[in-house]
Amino acid sequence: MTSTKQKILSILRKNREVVSGEKLADTLGVSRTAIWKAIHELEKKGYRIEHFPNGYRYLTSDVLEKELISSKMLPASSIFIKKETGSTMDDAKVAALNQQISPALFIAEKQLGGHGRFGRPFFSPTGQIYMSLLLSPNQTFEELPQYTILAAVALSLAIDHYTGKQTQIKWVNDIYLEGKKICGILSEATSGFETGRINHVILGCGINFSIEPESFPDRLQAKAGSIFPKGNPPITRNQLIQLIWQYFFELLDGLPDKQYIEVYRKKSFVLGKTVQFNQQGNTYSGKATQITDTGELVVQTNQGVKTLSSGEISLKAIY
Repeated sequence: MTSTKQKILSILRKNREVVSGEKLADTLGVSRTAIWKAIHELEKKGYRIEHFPNGYRYLTSDVLEKELISSKMLPASSIFIKKETGSTMDDAKVAALNQQISPALFIAEKQLGGHGRFGRPFFSPTGQIYMSLLLSPNQTFEELPQYTILAAVALSLAIDHYTGKQTQIKWVNDIYLEGKKICGILSEATSGFETGRINHVILGCGINFSIEPESFPDRLQAKAGSIFPKGNPPITRNQLIQLIWQYFFELLDGLPDKQYIEVYRKKSFVLGKTVQFNQQGNTYSGKATQITDTGELVVQTNQGVKTLSSGEISLKAIY
């Protein structure tokens, strides 16, 4: 059942002009006091509403809302938003154990225990985008890297769309804008013991939406950035999240077509550069020459050609 707050929000959004408290009260069949209280509660949640002697006017507000993120593939009933969580990846794992119907999306305003590949912690200020998508693909483990690549391409294209700029992808799971990392992607999977096939895939994304450069810890200021570093983003997080997963499911529906891997290659800032990495206790460096159709990085070193798997290797340097 739609609450008075949601009804008021819907009316103000549709009008975009000043709407009197009297008109709101008459339309909804409640008192003027009830309208005032509902407006106050909306403001406490983060909605921006201008007050005038003759009524109220809605201002664009960046409050996460499942109804504004939802789509045909991700209905609002499959989107779960928390104000605070340890990790959206963990939320998705618990949901999988509880037989949550997938796909399902888990989002948090604040993440206390977020981590990247190999368990690395990361800077997680409030007001950015922390989300994990739960899928049930019933595929083999060899196909897991394609989900990371699909997510990276979808994220990159969505950010390009809203900024008019060209993002780049660092093999295998980081998105860069103007030389700085703005997003990391983490993929994990669980399988059936007997079948050896994937039961669930979870794609976690941490996106720096709008952070002023000086707000980053000193150790990150030279290499971390955000999509809108100057503040006052022209879009909301809801819009970006919605477009990311729209692109993702469009790419997923297009499989086994490999067009997405061509986009991934074109956006790579690793190909053609010298990279350094550790493998089986040894440090190697060489030229990154190719990304295979399954997402592996081929590097020509003095010790021969090395084919790197994203689940095993992390690049130490690119130059």
